[in-house]
Amino acid sequence: MSSALQFEILDLRHFSASSLRPVLDAESRMWSDRLQWDYRTSADLLLQYLDSRVLPGYVAVENGRISGYVFCVYEEHKAIIGDVFSLSDAAADVQDQLLRHLIELLRNSPGIDRIECQLLLHPHGLHEETFREAGFKLFRRLFMELELAQFKPSTSRQQLPQGLALNTWRESDFHPAGYLIADAYDGHLDSFINDQYRSVAGSLRFLHNIVRFPGCGLFDPLSSRSLTRTADGSLAGVLLCSRVRDDIGHVTQVCVARNQRGLGLGRLLIEECAENLRGRGFRGLTLTVTEENANAVELYRRIGFVEKHSFDAMVWDRFWR
Repeated sequence: MSSALQFEILDLRHFSASSLRPVLDAESRMWSDRLQWDYRTSADLLLQYLDSRVLPGYVAVENGRISGYVFCVYEEHKAIIGDVFSLSDAAADVQDQLLRHLIELLRNSPGIDRIECQLLLHPHGLHEETFREAGFKLFRRLFMELELAQFKPSTSRQQLPQGLALNTWRESDFHPAGYLIADAYDGHLDSFINDQYRSVAGSLRFLHNIVRFPGCGLFDPLSSRSLTRTADGSLAGVLLCSRVRDDIGHVTQVCVARNQRGLGLGRLLIEECAENLRGRGFRGLTLTVTEENANAVELYRRIGFVEKHSFDAMVWDRFWR
């Protein structure tokens, strides 16, 4: 109990979904206002897990009502902090307290050697002190948006190299995309932030969450693209796009095989996606990128994306020296 803020931190699993609904409704409005993201589907999924009483996390209770929450999910050897939010007048302080409780729990949980967290809704630096005190490394990420009404495709679009075919996403691309992602991110900073990128099995789990699970918007195969090597059917590039609102698409993944880079294929994939969405009446296309990935940031700016928001990705590993 904090004498200044007058709230208690209690186990999330002791509370019903209905008791958390007002907080999630307020958070959904913030996702819409700040990121143009319809968070209601994600909120509904979260409430389903809450009803099962198996979701690890904590709530902040002020004057008998829930004013904030934090939760995580477990994935083999690691935990992922999914979200933290508070309606309190001292929201940042409440969120920091919730995060400290959850981080302490996870760092002392048997079998958990790694914790990852990306708080997309929260501005860069908001919880920096809390995470650094706990031994996390932080990386600034950018949320960028392309206004499709003003989008102009490159007038000098490069022709596809011989032996490559550009396709709308097909279910048969799923497993080849896992191999592509694991290879494309080998040694890449983003594979440090998200260890799913380090193996084919992890990349396939990532794809499952994007393509077959409606937690990060609704996957949109019509605007998603793949570049296939005609000789063997393997992928040289892929772009995955989800609908996060009726008129907003979000690039959840774009990558090109290392031996095919420098040919304008990344730009081609993004412009193909943008043209498809604009032709279907979409208003905007968004994406996120790690700021240190300077080449990608520069490419997105040349296409017409502008930075709208920045946030942090946080990583802790038990075996760091």
